[in-house]
This record gives sequence, structure tokens and C-alpha cells, in this order.
Amino acid sequence: MARAENSPLQLISSMTISLTFEEIARYREQLSDHPAACKALDAIEDCEGDLEDAAIDLALHAGQEPNVSEGWLDSMAKRCRPVLCQPSVREQLDRHEIAGPVKALVEAKLCPPVLVAPVVFYAVKTGVEDFCKGV
Repeated sequence: MARAENSPLQLISSMTISLTFEEIARYREQLSDHPAACKALDAIEDCEGDLEDAAIDLALHAGQEPNVSEGWLDSMAKRCRPVLCQPSVREQLDRHEIAGPVKALVEAKLCPPVLVAPVVFYAVKTGVEDFCKGV
């Protein structure tokens, strides 16, 4: 009997995706002009880098009602793929330049502004190529 292969995103969604404190500091520099993103970085830092935990906390404070099962951030990020995987935005993500993608996603109004940065970080950490395969 053939074994079903897991896609890279399926494997990643079962793992904790985190930012290091060095990444948080680097992203703070890039996002200093984006107050909602800075608030998200504070939450991520408070959650010891755990993107999923921080995103759920931020969503609750933004009036969202996320389920607390694993994979909530993945489903939020999937809704944002059409914006993040546009060629010009994707090129910036490939270079880990996130201010432009954050701005594009805020302007698209697909999710509360405070959740935009975690979604962008998720796309970068899971691998932009694999993330954009679903578009």
C-alpha cells in the first residue's frame, strides 16, 4: 500500500514556528513605521517567539474568535496568499524584506492590521516558494 506523502506545509503546520530574538530585533528595524506590526512583535516577544500563540492572542484582542487549535495562523495566512504571492511582493519576501509586504497586506484589508505581521512572518518562515504553491 502506498504511503501518502506530506507536503512541506503540512509538516510545518504541525511544528511550532518561532522567531528568534535576533529576528525580532531585525524586523523591528524594518517595521518601525508600522505601529500595528510593532505591537505584534511585542506580542511575539512576550510569547518567546511563538508565532501561533502570539497571533491567537492578538486576534482575541482584535475581536476575532480564533479557535485555539494548531494551524489557526496557517489558515489565516492562506487567506492572504493572493496578496503575498504577487510577483513584486513575493520578491521582497524572498529577500526577507517585510515592510513592503506588510504595507500591501494592510492595504488589502484581508485581516486586522495587528495580524498582518504574524502572517508575513509565517510566510517567510515556512518558505515563500512552498507558501505560494497554493496560489
